[in-house]
Amino acid sequence: MATCYFVHSLWFEVRGGGVTPIVRGKEAKPHSRPYMASIQYINHHTCGGMLIRQDYVLTAAHCLNDNVYFYQDHFEVVLGAHNITKVEKSQQRIPVMKFIQHPMFKQNKEEDYSYDIMLLKLKNKAKLNKFVKVMPLPKKNGKTPANVKCYIAGWGLKTPKGEQASDVMQEVKLKLQFSFECKNKWQHYFNSERMICSVSDGKHAFCSGDSGSPLICNTKPQGIASYTFNGDYTTYPQVYVKISYFLPWIKKKIKMND
Repeated sequence: MATCYFVHSLWFEVRGGGVTPIVRGKEAKPHSRPYMASIQYINHHTCGGMLIRQDYVLTAAHCLNDNVYFYQDHFEVVLGAHNITKVEKSQQRIPVMKFIQHPMFKQNKEEDYSYDIMLLKLKNKAKLNKFVKVMPLPKKNGKTPANVKCYIAGWGLKTPKGEQASDVMQEVKLKLQFSFECKNKWQHYFNSERMICSVSDGKHAFCSGDSGSPLICNTKPQGIASYTFNGDYTTYPQVYVKISYFLPWIKKKIKMND
């Protein structure tokens, strides 16, 4: 589900359909990120995600919007993929059994993107091998310093004006931004406690994310791609939900659903 933002009033809306792009990235080495998941709706890539247990994928809450809420049976997770347009021997296609959105994401028909996080419980356990691996979560809630170099990967568009998702996994290197600068730009849409953001240098960006894809810093997952401003990569930082803040919620929900 693509996200669309209007910078003039710092108001944004989420619209269904389409995918979100990684800009000026490069093709990832095949199967170099075995934790990556392609979340697909009727065989079409919609969001990225991360395998955190054999039967759970972590992604963004807005990947399940009102347009598709009543068609949840059509969602699958594809693991072990490099080219999502091909039937690779490495791929595992597993139906989603349950969507577990954070309850604070949508309150009174309003969406709070500082709670843009969701767990997907898979119908079957993934088979772990060299193509499919679990990514361990951070052990505690801590500060992630600015200027740390990070990576994000996914199957989004290669350019902001593109129309088709990339067949193969792309990746781009990003650098974390100071929280006060994120707050200055995004104002009340940015919550320093639950969010982090990356520098907008005008050259490299995830544009509107490959929404739900993990931001990896020093081999550890720190954020989940949530939102940005389409077309302006020099002014508005890209924003991620801070994974470590939600560790208690993640552990609680997994225990409740086991």
